Amino acid sequence: MDNFYRLDATAQAELVRERQVKPGELVEAAIARIERLNPALNAVVTPMYEEARHVAATVTDGPFAGVPFLLKDLGAPYAGVRASGGSRYTKDNVPAEDSELVRRYKRAGLVTLGKTNTPEFGLLPVTEPRLFGPTRNPWDTSRTPGGSSGGSAAAVAARMVPVAHGNDGGGSIRIPAACCGLFGLKPSRGRMPGTHSLTTFLGVNHVLSVSVRDSAALLDATAGQLPGAPYILPPPSTSFLAESRREPGRLRIAFSTRSVTGDSFGADCIAALHDAIALCESLGHELVEAAPQIDGERFIKAFDCVWFAQHAAGIDRGAEAMGRAPKDDELEPLTWAAYEAGKQLSAVQYLAAMDAFASFTATAAAFFAGYDVYLTPTLGMPPPEIGFMDASQESVERLNRKAYELVPVTPLFNLTGQPAMSVPLYWNTEGLPIGTHFAARPGEEGTLLRLAAQLEQARPWADRLPPMLLSLVDPTLP
Repeated sequence: MDNFYRLDATAQAELVRERQVKPGELVEAAIARIERLNPALNAVVTPMYEEARHVAATVTDGPFAGVPFLLKDLGAPYAGVRASGGSRYTKDNVPAEDSELVRRYKRAGLVTLGKTNTPEFGLLPVTEPRLFGPTRNPWDTSRTPGGSSGGSAAAVAARMVPVAHGNDGGGSIRIPAACCGLFGLKPSRGRMPGTHSLTTFLGVNHVLSVSVRDSAALLDATAGQLPGAPYILPPPSTSFLAESRREPGRLRIAFSTRSVTGDSFGADCIAALHDAIALCESLGHELVEAAPQIDGERFIKAFDCVWFAQHAAGIDRGAEAMGRAPKDDELEPLTWAAYEAGKQLSAVQYLAAMDAFASFTATAAAFFAGYDVYLTPTLGMPPPEIGFMDASQESVERLNRKAYELVPVTPLFNLTGQPAMSVPLYWNTEGLPIGTHFAARPGEEGTLLRLAAQLEQARPWADRLPPMLLSLVDPTLP
């Protein structure tokens, strides 16, 4: 094993700037780690090694020049490289142009080594597409790394690369961050580049990282919508990296043991919450038990309506671009069912759901007028076993119920557009990471980054490594 795996992206970039290593050395070491670890994890599904070697030989500029990186195989087209979305329907799709996000990653100097696994079209909070098979959690390979950015999370947790792309439409950065012991920030709506479509307003791109500073610096390198986008936030008054270096001050933090959907949290998640409460109090923050009053049943109905409608619209857009509709055997049964459900929704139903969204957003805004941050567990349970959501064995209704049991909090902040993060502060007695979730007011990523950096300093997590990685570092370990 090389020693680069111990360094975050910022530290690796510093080595390149100081000419202590060449980008090619970092890239070759990362490729070797992927080749060694990926057979057990199935995190990287489309290697790009020759492209990466070419880029490493020529990259000179950018804050992360020469740092190895991975892209989620969804929502980040890279010219000339397959963009399957985890589906047999689009498995041969090869975009001709980079997305704006990829262009910014390239300008930052990142060297993309491959694409990571995702559930078909990012539909589920686990990563088990039929096209590529399941991705496994480095902390326990019988368990899921979460989804939909599960491949990226597993790769970063196993230190294949220090940071990787993800996106989040209902928790898909924060869910796998919680499952894999990583830092995962979902930026505010309008913060990051994306499509100009009103039908994708739930989702936002960013990364999964080991360190808070990597997430902050990459937000600096990539943030900012293009002109004409439907949602645009003004740029911050200072850099996000600078924000992460400031003290957070005394924050008023609300916490709750009640989930948005009315589902209960598991015992390990409640233990992680109480641990985080005690930690925040020890750092001088004010903790108050309180929660926004959201009608869970109405929330689920409205979110499902918009989620399925956006899913159906996305497949139709793909069919138009490809010049053909999907065949019966090209979509997974759950994907077909969600597509048909979305197609059957009326405009009146969709507008009623959007009215509900507006009501929930107003409720959240009123609540956050009295609090700086809202604290809960990230998930409803520890990382479940592979097959927890098996579309071949259960009905769509039961799978949907299971999804909310696993993720009873994260979708609310996609709906409201608020920034939110999962922070790895707690591991249970089985050695599994249990994420802690924090949300702030719209546009206040800085508040979260300041708090996250303070928590990271008080309770460092970067040196906690999965057993499978430790066994490679020290062959005498079991």
